[in-house]
Amino acid sequence: MASFKTPALKNPSLSLSSKPRLPSAFSISFRDNLRFSRSSSRPQRRFLIVTASAASISSKPTVLVAEKLGEAGLTLLKEFANVDCSYSLSPEELCTKISLCDALIVRSGTKVSREVFESAGGRLKVVGRAGVGIDNVDLAAATEHGCLVVNAPTANTVAAAEHGIALLAAMARNVAQADASMKAGKWQRNKYVGVSLVGKTLAVLGFGKVGSEVARRAKGLGMHVIAHDPYASADRARAIGVELVNFEEAISTADFISLHMPLTAATNKMLNDETFAKMKKGVRIVNVARGGVIDEEALVRALDAGIVAQAALDVFTEEPPKQDSKLVQHERVTVTPHLGASTIEAQEGVAIEIAEAVVGALKGELAATAVNAPMVPAEVLTELKPYVELAEKLGRLAVQLVAGITGVKNVKVSYASCRAPDDLDTRLLRAMITKGLIEPISSVYVNLVNADYTAKQRGLRITEERIVIDGSSECPLESIQVQIANVESKFASAISESGEIKVEGQVKDGIPHLTKVGSFEVDVSLEGSIILCRQVDQPGLIGKVGSILGQENVNVSFMSVGRIAPRKQAVMAIGVDDQPSKGSLQRIGEVPAIEEFVFLKL
Repeated sequence: MASFKTPALKNPSLSLSSKPRLPSAFSISFRDNLRFSRSSSRPQRRFLIVTASAASISSKPTVLVAEKLGEAGLTLLKEFANVDCSYSLSPEELCTKISLCDALIVRSGTKVSREVFESAGGRLKVVGRAGVGIDNVDLAAATEHGCLVVNAPTANTVAAAEHGIALLAAMARNVAQADASMKAGKWQRNKYVGVSLVGKTLAVLGFGKVGSEVARRAKGLGMHVIAHDPYASADRARAIGVELVNFEEAISTADFISLHMPLTAATNKMLNDETFAKMKKGVRIVNVARGGVIDEEALVRALDAGIVAQAALDVFTEEPPKQDSKLVQHERVTVTPHLGASTIEAQEGVAIEIAEAVVGALKGELAATAVNAPMVPAEVLTELKPYVELAEKLGRLAVQLVAGITGVKNVKVSYASCRAPDDLDTRLLRAMITKGLIEPISSVYVNLVNADYTAKQRGLRITEERIVIDGSSECPLESIQVQIANVESKFASAISESGEIKVEGQVKDGIPHLTKVGSFEVDVSLEGSIILCRQVDQPGLIGKVGSILGQENVNVSFMSVGRIAPRKQAVMAIGVDDQPSKGSLQRIGEVPAIEEFVFLKL
């Protein structure tokens, strides 16, 4: 006789009540499989049991703060977690500490490399970048290891834009040079004659949050503003009086160029000898973005050649730059030590923003500032909230029905909706279905961050189909169907007429329901545990099964029967709040009309 034990299960529940949530980590183990058959005179116990129970709540998570963070942010962190403030760590020290940490917060000075994620041993769940740029974090490695990366892009937007304008004006009027001259005891009015900003053309390269704020302020100074950004909306640019142009036009017509793009492979040394040669002679350049977007040696050559009249730089390829840097020491270059976000207000704002994002992520919430997860608009998340749980549970149900050693390779997901295909964002749902498919049969932790990567690594091909139906478009989805092809099933009735394991579900009154198994229509709430029975349709069968469960004090939440025709084959789906005992399950299998059944705990 097989024995049944209950393995631990971390809480798999999802809640998007106030913010979108990442599902908590959990594991499900397959135990002894039994299934009852009437194909012979003697029942064969081959019944599948998948069991789990809630795990105890762990102690407080540990957050490593590797660079200075505002006190308001630290206070928020300490209310939820153990906080370790260890600054100026070497790469080796960081790799040593990280295996004891659930979260890491850095600014721009700490490199979070692949080695850091590998050293974490799977414990690191979130990296918070206190600022905008994330070029010091290996996003590919973070995604592979299921680690969420969040930043704080809004709190320092105004501060960075103001600093950009400050450098623009200071450069145009030689403020820094004139100040140094006076402090050296000189009075050189004629030497430091500047240029006016009114009527000049400013090219903003990178029209995101900071770039657009710089553009607004430059317009207020009477400048003509153009912008280049391959992802910017022309309508948004026009709304603030900015014309979007191509890169060549931007650099060749501008009197001033202000840089606001991230540092990527595409933007690395974007301003180089070739691009400087295409600029208007006497152009002036401001950079409060990332030092690597400028080839610094090429900039020195352009300054010496008179192509670039002046430059104002807050960021550098190497920070801090070497003391004998020709660029820093150049007479026509104004420099500041990465002060873009350095205002009292911005520092406190960034600290609070990143602390809230990190704490939220550790609680299971998907931060709006996540940079390596599918970015789903807040209104879409709110609307899809009840379907997220449905998607994961359908994936979990489908994979538990797979038998044999072939493995799951081809999955088709169909979304029935009254909306046009382009008006239905299914990325979150696909990730949750992937989670449901993979976690029950592996030790890997799947979340919204690494779902696509994990599926690809395991050779799991998920195709999506959107079926447009008649009805009101107010409801985003009518149903979700999951099919697994080219596999055998532990519950033969789950095989559809076309040969795939098929389960389908709907959301009813905010609760996910299983509405179809194979070719049989059922209606059972996807809560607690489910018993699926293939039976001969006859009077009194529901009562017999209900009586068996009642004698064990197992509460039945839902019961539904889908049949081919009266007195023919039928599938009964029973939702139960508690796990029936082994004896109860055996007694259900001994009911003469039941041909096979399977018990699944969600």
